[in-house]
Amino acid sequence: QVQLVESGGGLVQPGGSLRLSCAASGCTFSTYAMNWYRQAPGKERELVAGITNAGGSTRYASSVKGRFTISRDNAKNTVYLQMNNLKPEDTAVYYCNAERSWGLGLSSNYWGQGTQVTVSS
Repeated sequence: QVQLVESGGGLVQPGGSLRLSCAASGCTFSTYAMNWYRQAPGKERELVAGITNAGGSTRYASSVKGRFTISRDNAKNTVYLQMNNLKPEDTAVYYCNAERSWGLGLSSNYWGQGTQVTVSS
């Protein structure tokens, strides 16, 4: 069974930094694209950043581009989200997501339990 466990969330002042980690188990990690999503109270879950299975390509939401960096270590089965220059509007629960397409319209999608990030003075 695939498990994703996030860590690294917390309370930080505006302008501060945090690094989130997501450790995966129960899957061949290097075959999965990995994403970070977030959901603020009263809002829909949104994609923050994504990275391909080998790490060769990344994508970011426009609101975090230039401030957040997604990376992965396939030897450690872990994906990271480095968040710099945090703003109050970054406050949300951050979720790790693993996805893989098997072809013929089949895909796998797994979620972590989420980690709270609060940006406040």
